[in-house]
Amino acid sequence: MSNKDKSWRTEKDSMGELQVPADALYAAQTQRAVDNFPISGLTMPRAFIRALGLVKSCCAVANHGLSLLDENIAAAIQQAAEQVASGEFDQHFPIDVFQTGSGTSTNMNANEVIANLATQQLGDPVHPNDHVNMSQSSNDVIPTTIHVSACLEIEDKLLPAIQSLIEAIGVRATELNDVTKTGRTHLMDAMPVTFGQELRAWSTQLKNGMYRIQASLTRMRALPQGGTAVGTGVNAHTEFGERVAIALKARTGFAFTTMENPFVGLASQDTAVEMSGQLKTLAVTLMKIANDLRWMNSGPLAGLGEIALPALQPGSSIMPGKVNPVIPEAVAQVCAQVIGNDTTITLGGQSGNFQLNVMLPVIAYNLLQSIELLGNACTVLADKAIKDFQVNRDNINNALEKNPILVTALNRVIGYEKGAAIAKKAYAEKRPILEVAQEETDLTKDELKKLLDPTRLTKGGIE
Repeated sequence: MSNKDKSWRTEKDSMGELQVPADALYAAQTQRAVDNFPISGLTMPRAFIRALGLVKSCCAVANHGLSLLDENIAAAIQQAAEQVASGEFDQHFPIDVFQTGSGTSTNMNANEVIANLATQQLGDPVHPNDHVNMSQSSNDVIPTTIHVSACLEIEDKLLPAIQSLIEAIGVRATELNDVTKTGRTHLMDAMPVTFGQELRAWSTQLKNGMYRIQASLTRMRALPQGGTAVGTGVNAHTEFGERVAIALKARTGFAFTTMENPFVGLASQDTAVEMSGQLKTLAVTLMKIANDLRWMNSGPLAGLGEIALPALQPGSSIMPGKVNPVIPEAVAQVCAQVIGNDTTITLGGQSGNFQLNVMLPVIAYNLLQSIELLGNACTVLADKAIKDFQVNRDNINNALEKNPILVTALNRVIGYEKGAAIAKKAYAEKRPILEVAQEETDLTKDELKKLLDPTRLTKGGIE
């Protein structure tokens, strides 16, 4: 529908009158932002709007508890804010991510929508600034919402997804614990390992990633709410921030606390930068796993062909019968996006000028996108790649038998130089290392079989 076909109403703010769509729950300040920032078409994520609704609801609880806000108005604000949190009115949050760096436009968008809903419910006017935004500033609400949204998304979605992936890998590691294969360093043949050892390295990387994220959550759950405009807490009760944290804890079950120094939470986004770094590390881990799977699956005839990933879709529009490792490829692209998001968040974190960071919306957008993408990537990697890949034992055993690097096990008996000569001959003649070693040394076949046993070599150490 064109603007000519729209029905409009007149709204007013401190800058004057403005035309707003007749059916919009927002008012003049939101419309000004819509008009000012026609940049990307990207709006603030659902997770952020959810958290913003929860913050506004808990602010009303705190204000009423401090006898600053009438009980009926507080109740109406709570109900409206909870509706916003539930996603019922997401279409009334149209402001572009690339907006004022404090996120004031999005804060006022929430204030206007909540005030409108509360007014409809109550029958008496509820003011977006005087009531909904009481004891608050965009400068503490938006940083608080970044922390709350990230904590909830990580706790509810990302950590369970990582854990599920760890468990899926653990099941396969147990199943394939005794399947010995050629190890590789520099993408070249190396000493043997078992599938169990290879997969457990992945799961340990993922566990370490979880621990890093959980460690950062201890700082992410500290909220700067109550700092208001510059960190001093002007126009807010001294107990306000603490009461908001208590209310959020009761509402979400997450152990939110009040930031010891609210100036830090307004002037910097160090915790978001830290968390993004942990997410980037997780992305690097997932990229390594995805690329290992792609290499192991390569072929099936001209590559390594160690495994066959589930065939999920045709791989080519021109080559019939071709099947590609689409899940690891998708995961690798997620990882690239997350690594790029981290760069954006890092640059955003540098934009703390004096008492306020002025890249809050783009930090929020990229942080929440990284959390969502990584959670979904872990899920599809577990369910559509790890759980059902098949092992090609014939290819694995054939490569293992011909692997000249097994001669490493003879170093202590025949020395490095002799071993190198045997390996080169085995390579050149494309013969099993056992045959060549039997010709070139005084060791018996039984001795060589024991020394060159690939499975025994995966256990390491000297007997």
